[in-house]
Amino acid sequence: MFPAAPSFADSRRLTGPNRHFAVPAAVLEGLAGPDLDDGLPARWRHDVELAARHLGWAAPRTDVRRNPAGALFAMTAPADQLYTATEVNEWAWQRASRHDDGFHAPGYAAIRDEALALETLRRYAVAERNPRLLALRAAAERIKVPLHVDDEVVSLGEGRGRLMFAADALPDLQTLDWTGLHRIPKIAVTGSNGKTTSVRLLARLWRAAGLRTGHSCTDGLYIDGQLIEAGDFSGPAGARSILRREDVEAAVLETARGGILRRGLGLGQADVALVTNVSADHFGEYGVYSLDDLAEVKLSVAHLIADDGVLVLNADDDSLVRHAANLHCRIAWFALRDEHPILEAHRSAGGATCAVREGELVLNDGRGEYALGAVADMPLSVGGIARYNIANLAGAALCAFLAGIPLAGLAEVLTHFGANREDNSGRLQRWNLGGIVVLLDYAHNPEGLDGFLTIARHAQHGRLGLLLGQAGNRDDADVRQLAIVAARHRPDRIVLKDIAGYMRGRVPGEIAEILRAALIAADVSTDALLTLLDEVEAARSLLQWARAGDVVALPVHASAARSALTSLLNRMEVEQWNAGEPVPETIRPAAGLTNCAS
Repeated sequence: MFPAAPSFADSRRLTGPNRHFAVPAAVLEGLAGPDLDDGLPARWRHDVELAARHLGWAAPRTDVRRNPAGALFAMTAPADQLYTATEVNEWAWQRASRHDDGFHAPGYAAIRDEALALETLRRYAVAERNPRLLALRAAAERIKVPLHVDDEVVSLGEGRGRLMFAADALPDLQTLDWTGLHRIPKIAVTGSNGKTTSVRLLARLWRAAGLRTGHSCTDGLYIDGQLIEAGDFSGPAGARSILRREDVEAAVLETARGGILRRGLGLGQADVALVTNVSADHFGEYGVYSLDDLAEVKLSVAHLIADDGVLVLNADDDSLVRHAANLHCRIAWFALRDEHPILEAHRSAGGATCAVREGELVLNDGRGEYALGAVADMPLSVGGIARYNIANLAGAALCAFLAGIPLAGLAEVLTHFGANREDNSGRLQRWNLGGIVVLLDYAHNPEGLDGFLTIARHAQHGRLGLLLGQAGNRDDADVRQLAIVAARHRPDRIVLKDIAGYMRGRVPGEIAEILRAALIAADVSTDALLTLLDEVEAARSLLQWARAGDVVALPVHASAARSALTSLLNRMEVEQWNAGEPVPETIRPAAGLTNCAS
């Protein structure tokens, strides 16, 4: 019997381009242990290749990436054999790591009996095989028509130019009418901060250009700015939902880290893709333990770029700059300063850039430059204070220009978007209520919180009150870092909260206690700290505490809480509430509204 060894943490199929490859794959997270030795990857590859030969697959590509918790083991596989590929990956891992307790579960590939294991895997493959899907995929690639696949539905084309079929009733290629099938203009947006703001701005820009636009983001699915379904739709399922609608002529698709890591990219080719930035967040999940890891994940969107497409990157982000050297698609750069050396070099080579020069947002296509207006006059910039939103403006403007949106319409939208609170719900919204300023934002990681509190400090004449919490899937070090950033801005009152629906295995109050200890260690007085785990009640307590001249900063993450608080603040505004008066009771949204904390 083989000696005992650690098992794996997760095994999943990647149905589209991913961190490892530009094609579908299977990936396994092997745990660290005494048998995760230098020879294990070679043993694993041997058995992966053995199984692939037995199943008649093309020689798989493999990728092994070590991390503090173990290693990722990824392998390519036929697009119609991904469930089988996960079984192959698990079998090869267990044999390579010598993980065998002597028990063989029926229906799984045997660890010690190679012939029996290969026969079991062959039967998996036979049951899963779908030659019609492979033929349809090959034909779609030849004709350059997008194909979108899930377990239930297969669609060809996008928008009005699409056909849909049940996954188990695919058409005969000989009778399929390809007339009118086409893709629609598409922008993919990813990054650590600013994704949803950029998506909303780009969707507004395309609508201003006359196209009926669908967009997906962490808040829901939208058609021409109207919510059609609430929830977190920043993964491939959200993208497919938008692209399959007949009433959509252009699409802007938020592409979050979680969806890329869990299932790969399911968007098809994009005309433009934007990476806003990369900052420390979600470390310890799905094999991501560093900024370089996270940059690789975000830059998976480079696989989506069409032959004539462009990847738009932030030159102020060192991680993106480092990894851009390994990319082979066309790139355009944005930054806060037009004189940034990367932008200057890129323009000299004929590349497109966007940045701020002497207070104006300036776009350059490599042949000429175009002034888009004073940054301080663009509402998203909050008078030129919100540096992270200035970066969002530059990145979105560059994307829009490269996607073919006319310059005149582009400049017009930039000077108005954000003037209405509902333009960018949940992101840097502002209320002036009876002498206090209330700011509501999504700020969900240290970098985002730092930017948010910098703006709060600029709006402050009196004290600063802060609502503080974190989703339970961050590790303790990340939670403490959030507290350190908060302490740096010296709030006069901090109310600690939980995020309902996003405890992720934490017990109630656990995150709040970690934050409290870190704040005290950073010299925040215990008198300034209060714990109210309910997010809405925690915010109400800050409103009740505030007096004229104070600023109340509310990073609110759960959509149900945000909806309740937005309604409350709007009501207080209408009723002309004054600081020191009783805060009205909140009306909770109807049950079933989906939370969308990142």
